[in-house]
Amino acid sequence: SDVLGQFMPLVGIDWSQTGVAHLFSAIKENGYQLLFLSARAIAQAYITRQFLVNLKQDGKALPDGPIVISPDGLFPSLYREVIRRAPHEFKIACLEEIKALFPSDCNPFYAGFGNRDTDEISYVKVGIPKGKIFIINPKGEVAVNRRVDTKSYTSLHALVHGMFPPTTCSEQ
Repeated sequence: SDVLGQFMPLVGIDWSQTGVAHLFSAIKENGYQLLFLSARAIAQAYITRQFLVNLKQDGKALPDGPIVISPDGLFPSLYREVIRRAPHEFKIACLEEIKALFPSDCNPFYAGFGNRDTDEISYVKVGIPKGKIFIINPKGEVAVNRRVDTKSYTSLHALVHGMFPPTTCSEQ
């Protein structure tokens, strides 16, 4: 999440979206590896990791996964994200580098979750189909193809096997 999501947990306020831990756990159980990506500064790495590791909802924690964060300092990262409104520049470059680690005929990215239009730009650029890009607004509503269907993380959980079918060992 954006600025409030970075600072509210520091004062003891839960800033997580309801149902995210259950949904991401179900996706992981179906054989998908989660990658957490943030344009936050390297100085915020510890806080970001602690938030993700300690997030628990109804007895479920977020599944393990690599946390990739910008190597830039606080001021360059804030300038890029808050002033220039261009966090996608970092995210696209990062995702393209990860994608380059795989054979050219293989896209390691299946779906993407984000909270900004720039996240959608990033995901489209690395080949994630628009129907697998989920943008969550501050009310917790999930938009697919810029259409809010009053879906939430909780309602997506009911559709998880259709949207994230169990993978075979070779697909993983």
